[in-house]
Amino acid sequence: MTNRLDTLLGELKKHNLDSMLVTSAANFYYLSNYYTDPHERVIAVYISRDHDPLLIVPAMEKEDAKNAGWEYEIIAYNDHESPWALFQQLLKRNNSKPESVAVEHNHLTLERYEQVKSVLPDATFHDAQEILANLRVIKSSEEYALLKEAARFADFGIETGIKAINEGAGELEIIAKIEYELKKQGIQQMSFSTMALSGAKTASPHGTPSMKKIEKGDLVLFDLGVIYEGYCSDITRTVAYKSISPEQESIYNTVLEAETQAITSSKQGTAVGDVDLAARNHIDKKGYGEYFIHRIGHGLGIETHEYPSMHSQNKLPLKTGMCYTIEPGIYVPGQGGVRIEDMVFMSDSGAETLTKFPKELQIVD
Repeated sequence: MTNRLDTLLGELKKHNLDSMLVTSAANFYYLSNYYTDPHERVIAVYISRDHDPLLIVPAMEKEDAKNAGWEYEIIAYNDHESPWALFQQLLKRNNSKPESVAVEHNHLTLERYEQVKSVLPDATFHDAQEILANLRVIKSSEEYALLKEAARFADFGIETGIKAINEGAGELEIIAKIEYELKKQGIQQMSFSTMALSGAKTASPHGTPSMKKIEKGDLVLFDLGVIYEGYCSDITRTVAYKSISPEQESIYNTVLEAETQAITSSKQGTAVGDVDLAARNHIDKKGYGEYFIHRIGHGLGIETHEYPSMHSQNKLPLKTGMCYTIEPGIYVPGQGGVRIEDMVFMSDSGAETLTKFPKELQIVD
């Protein structure tokens, strides 16, 4: 935590900024080591070149924040109090008048911005998002270990879901089984809403599970992840139930080949867009190009979707410490779809696939 704060102070100096006010739960956790869901309440980390870092949390969470390792000053406010008024009082006590403040443009609401502006009326505001994204995109060895363990639980979730498939089992019933078994393993929270889709519904990349029953000949698509000590996992597998048509098998093999080529192309210095194109070009050559309708993946860490966006036009080079997904898919409306997704970590020795569940075509009996 201290190293991250020190690094951020260096970035403030580099960008000629006096301070930064971080209010999103993900970046708050990254800088404070305190993981919380604030609901409608204010949480913030304030970093200044003038004085020590400051935490703003609801009073009922003060001890939890300290127990998480926060060693600096804390503004702990009760529900009837304004955290911004208390923040203003502290700035006056410290005789602190920052001229420039970086805030998260993609998170701070207009209402919150106006509240902060009332406290710092003479300050100019700048976007902190790029600075924070560039810090978070390179994971430490400790973050790597947490992501690897989160991936292990994701593998377990897929295994559980496939074992739960049988004729007459509903999509939501299978999801309930997955999440129940993961909770028995100590997982408190999924990283996003667990997906189990079957039949023609697999043609929707972000389809909604329902009471639909699994039927013979269905493709069944699972997309899930867990949060392990603040870090997310993400995996997708598609299987067939009882039987598979030649067209379904062709689609499956094309997606698997595309994913393999994208992972193989993941090398130090390779542009993110080239990873996307490795999969996209293969799918296009096989005649399914119009049915691959999303990017190849996204960054992964404290959030399920974080920097960088793995689209075909992104020129950002892959570097040691990056964690991202590779998830090509083919979705044929009215028929069905296949997606295969893995978590990939770029190490000094190359790309490591963190999710290990087998990808060869499975026909579940």
